[in-house]
Amino acid sequence: MYERIVNGGIVGLNQFVALTSTNPAKLFGLFPRKGTIAVGSDGDIVVWDPKTTRTISATTHHMKADNSIFEGMTVHGAPRYVISRGRVLVKDGAYVGETGGGIRQKSAPFRPVQL
Repeated sequence: MYERIVNGGIVGLNQFVALTSTNPAKLFGLFPRKGTIAVGSDGDIVVWDPKTTRTISATTHHMKADNSIFEGMTVHGAPRYVISRGRVLVKDGAYVGETGGGIRQKSAPFRPVQL
């Protein structure tokens, strides 16, 4: 998304954050626990490096799938760090968190909300 809509000049960084974080949290009933940086929220943060260039490949992604619909696409921009509840989970593309350290987030039933 970042490659096409931010680098492509369609939206700015604030709208990118709304589209990928704040709005989904609202739609799934997780806001304000998720989707914002505020007192009482979980404090999950992605530190984004807009200058990183990488090529997407099923051999390098962090999923248990053997293919990618974006295979071979070169993109600019990637997460440098992912921090959850004060702990670094991803550093320079490598998962460094503890196995089983996540917490299941109970969501509310889907309901249209004012975005």
